[in-house]
Amino acid sequence: MDSSNATRRELPRLIAVSIVICCGVSPSGCGPKPQPPPPPLVPEVAVVTVAPEAVELATELPGRTAPYLIAEIRPQVGGIIQKRLFQEGSSVKAGDVLYRIEPAPFQAAFDNAKASLARSEANLPAIRSRVERYKELLADKAVSLQDHDDAQAALKQAEADVAYWKAALDAARINLEYTRVVAPISGRIGRSSVTDGALVTAHQPAALATIQQLDPIYVDVPQSTAELLRLKRRLQDGRLDREGVNEEEVRIILEDGTPYELPGTLQFQDVTVDPTTGSVILRVVVRNPGGVLLPGMFVRAVVKEGVNKNAVLIPQQSVSRDPKGNPIALIVNAEDEVEQRALVLDRAIGDRWLVASGLAAGDRVIAEGMQKVRPEASVTVVPFTPAESK
Repeated sequence: MDSSNATRRELPRLIAVSIVICCGVSPSGCGPKPQPPPPPLVPEVAVVTVAPEAVELATELPGRTAPYLIAEIRPQVGGIIQKRLFQEGSSVKAGDVLYRIEPAPFQAAFDNAKASLARSEANLPAIRSRVERYKELLADKAVSLQDHDDAQAALKQAEADVAYWKAALDAARINLEYTRVVAPISGRIGRSSVTDGALVTAHQPAALATIQQLDPIYVDVPQSTAELLRLKRRLQDGRLDREGVNEEEVRIILEDGTPYELPGTLQFQDVTVDPTTGSVILRVVVRNPGGVLLPGMFVRAVVKEGVNKNAVLIPQQSVSRDPKGNPIALIVNAEDEVEQRALVLDRAIGDRWLVASGLAAGDRVIAEGMQKVRPEASVTVVPFTPAESK
């Protein structure tokens, strides 16, 4: 009875031991063997190999247009505006009559001066003859020396009167001509500030109208002195070359972003720095036959700097920023491992960055796949194909 109970208690242990022994001696074990983990996948990245190239550099600067010539029309004499003789907004030529001021009082002054001159000239021959006779009589002592001197004084006074009235006649003629207010330059005339019947005064502060010559037209472009100094240093260091570059040619971009069809010419660079902005003015002359450019219009001027014969350009997408905002790029070294490189950027040229420092010829810069890698990681390299070429 006791032996059978002991046998029943040992039975489960014997069955477990048998199963273990069976599993150990079975060729295939009790189940499939665990598989080793697969080798890690090496990420694939597209790289751009740095190759210096010659690039013409230009600076895009904001500017505003200004009339080539401008004349504010003011009356030279006072009076009533008799007639306005132009259409507002039209083109006028130099010498065209714009306003006519009531000429009657100036005509009267002219006639008076003319008559007074004629009277003075009429008296002059008689006085001159008297002086000649007195000279002859004085030699014979037929007249006194005092009478001769009085005749000489009368002659000089008569000659002075003639000169005075000649000058008065010229002044009256000028004032009479000023009643015709003419255009001093050719161009487009704006709105008139007076109408027929208005009273105007000589040299009044308010202009009657303004004429502006718009073909050609000026584009005034401010350029910072810091930019000028940087440009001079680059030229001195040999990083920029102006040989073969027409630096006086300036391209104009209109306010809506479209390029203006005609190039401008850089006329001069101002020699005075504006203390409020720290910039100097570049004046560009642009032909404007169609009147597209109007005074005060905002434009952008592309000013040529020179040629950088060893420019390093990389796609903009290959540049990222560190937490401090500094530009960085990931490159692949000779062992196909990723390295992080700090960059100094110059400017954007199209869809690429011009790199001032941080890269050298032959460096392989990652342009696609940066999100899949980190520094010191191994990668598989393929050439980068720009989107427009895919």
